[in-house]
Amino acid sequence: MNNEQPITIWQPDQSLQQTSGLTKYMSWLAKEKKLQFENYQALWEWSVNDICDFWESLWEYFEIISHEPYQQVLLTEDMPGTSWFKGATLNYAEHIFRNANAEHPAIIFSSEIHPLKEISWKELETKTAALANYLKKIGVEKGDRVAAFIPNIPEATIAFLATISIGAIWSSCSPDFGTGSVLDRFSQIEPKVLFTIDGYAYNGKPFDKSEAVSTLQKGLPTLKETIIIPYLKDQTIDIQLKENETQWSDAISDTNAELTFGAVPFEHPIWVLYSSGTTGMPKAITHSHGGVLLEHFKYLTFHNDCRKGERFFWYSTTGWMMWNFVNAALLTGASIVLYDGSPAYPDINRLWKLAEECKINHFGTSAGFIIACMKAGINPGKDFDLSILRSIGSTGSPLPPEGFDWIYKHIKSDIWLMSMSGGTDVCSAFVGGNPLLPVYEGELQCRALGCAMQSLDEDGNPLLNEVGEMVIEKPMPSMPVFFWNDEGMKRYQSSYFEMFPGKWRHGDWIKITDRNTVIIYGRSDATLNRGGVRIGTSEIYRAVDKVSSVADSLVTCIELKGGEYYMPLFVKMKEGFQLDDQLVAELKKTIRETCSPRHVPDEFIVIEEVPYTISGKKMETPVKKILMGASPEKVLNKDSMKNPQAVQFFISFTQKLKDKLN
Repeated sequence: MNNEQPITIWQPDQSLQQTSGLTKYMSWLAKEKKLQFENYQALWEWSVNDICDFWESLWEYFEIISHEPYQQVLLTEDMPGTSWFKGATLNYAEHIFRNANAEHPAIIFSSEIHPLKEISWKELETKTAALANYLKKIGVEKGDRVAAFIPNIPEATIAFLATISIGAIWSSCSPDFGTGSVLDRFSQIEPKVLFTIDGYAYNGKPFDKSEAVSTLQKGLPTLKETIIIPYLKDQTIDIQLKENETQWSDAISDTNAELTFGAVPFEHPIWVLYSSGTTGMPKAITHSHGGVLLEHFKYLTFHNDCRKGERFFWYSTTGWMMWNFVNAALLTGASIVLYDGSPAYPDINRLWKLAEECKINHFGTSAGFIIACMKAGINPGKDFDLSILRSIGSTGSPLPPEGFDWIYKHIKSDIWLMSMSGGTDVCSAFVGGNPLLPVYEGELQCRALGCAMQSLDEDGNPLLNEVGEMVIEKPMPSMPVFFWNDEGMKRYQSSYFEMFPGKWRHGDWIKITDRNTVIIYGRSDATLNRGGVRIGTSEIYRAVDKVSSVADSLVTCIELKGGEYYMPLFVKMKEGFQLDDQLVAELKKTIRETCSPRHVPDEFIVIEEVPYTISGKKMETPVKKILMGASPEKVLNKDSMKNPQAVQFFISFTQKLKDKLN
């Protein structure tokens, strides 16, 4: 973790700097507010020192439609428990539909089982109006919850917009979630309506979900109606319906309905998202209409530089907050590109082919996908026409420097790479892209405007060029308003404010450099501590990723009595390769040189697969707890896992480990 100047791999050209949304905002501040800033850092400092003036400026700049005016921007800077734009009433969906136009499509969609199609703004508005009208007819009112067990398809976006247009509260899960995991989530919010599909396809295989739907209906006694989308089947064919079930085509049949918007208070809930739920009941994280409206305008316009008429894509499912973020791109007048299916079917070039077909301008994915492409040895920049592509976004886990390097060598030499980090707690990014700043290899460009992020040591002192806990020191409108069914906000308080009272802690281990860039090292609760030297798991993965014969890996460090440590590295081998003495020596050498001699693992163990959450995060902490003797049932929920069978190895390995360490 040296502080040497990293390689500069991208610089914004003059045209981008002059035309960017961020530059236009700075020019507006100079003209309208007499505020001039030399550079981004000066602007950021103003945005976190004068948070009322900053967020109020966004209200004006984006011309927020308020049905009732606000009396006060911010009640107090104390956290938690503050309140923003008191008195204002608005609607998130209303700001989307003011972008309706005939020049560009609203949605472009493709899947494993459906060919590419475009949905106009007119069609989106007509179907949203019809569905909103239907929801009102069956008794859905402001504050009611609407749940969706549905893939990333246009119907999901239509259902979401119809729900929030009337002031009801949206919540969705991807159909690849286990049924028990879905019930753990939806049962907390007691939905009145459920949107679902008959089935979906993934990796070339159909998955019928009729039995799962029946289980959900039985487990959600508050349901008044289920609206079923025949997704696997031909949508023109009537499906057999049970009592209190409606087919999608009937729910959107009123083509004469007018789209109206129910004005709700600024802090009225817009949706409920969920924590991973791998170690207990998922937290039902609730955001507000006004909070995410301002945040999404800010991030997508200034930090992602998303513009009207551009095409915005991020590979996601409806169970990840990035799905909400993709739909937020409609606020900018961009067209959103949706894809449902495996990113590697029929091969790992699938999404790059999509980028060519859809003429995508902004392509978003996960660090894991980029590493998989790198290891597969593909060359998308050569094999596909990506000339119109101008940015690549990466999130989900830290992107190692080698991932940066691969993108510039094998995608485009002049691409703007925006690695970002945020998550479910903010439904946006705390750190990420900037069209005015360079991209340094392995680093995130900047802290986002309005995000008073610091890296703190254990005593709460700020750090520079050193690794510490990531905290937000001042409130943001997009922080959760509450957790659903959290009496006295006890889980809310313990999740965010126990370690540093009054400061919003996120459990990430970060370094803020003297260049004001940010490096994420992974979750702080999965930190590797050997002899007092701590590093993030991402640094080990960066080293292992250099070894081409290893497909994937997971590392953990177990504290033993007497101050000793046991640090195994679990590796999934590429097909055709074995873990022999020569490969172990190569891994040790690579980790020693990339990380430190103290962090060379004590043992290298072959596994068939690394356990992942459904949202694609390695389950480092649950694995560590299992290896330390905790009951698997207490530290993870298999229904919230992408591959629950992967945990069995670690459960079996625990006894061997006890024998070995005793």
